[in-house]
Amino acid sequence: MDASERLVAVAREARERAVAPYSGFSVGAAIETANGRIVTGCNIENASYGLTLCAERVAIFKALSDGHRAFVRIAVVADTDAPTTPCGACRQVLWEFGPDMEVVIGNLTVITARHRLADLLPHPFSGRLLNR
Repeated sequence: MDASERLVAVAREARERAVAPYSGFSVGAAIETANGRIVTGCNIENASYGLTLCAERVAIFKALSDGHRAFVRIAVVADTDAPTTPCGACRQVLWEFGPDMEVVIGNLTVITARHRLADLLPHPFSGRLLNR
């Protein structure tokens, strides 16, 4: 089992902890830091929907709050046949901290896709636009 397959396996486990009583769509994520640490996340829904957090943002926010600042790859797992890539908001947040990271997409049994984050978000809004 290579590093991506291990990361997807951990994301599958994280998916089991999702709180998705409204959509029933459980997602798990696992992000690998530059020093090899793995931090997980799952989607957490709220009745207002707008306050819902995606698994990818939960994982990176947990990692950031633990002091990690550099990331190699993230795995995202959902129970779908087609690859379920991060939403636009997650892509933007991930870009801030790992524009070159690999995004590995899986379902309950296999890896369904691999992308570079830069390919999923080719024209990001970034801090360079805020510098005057």
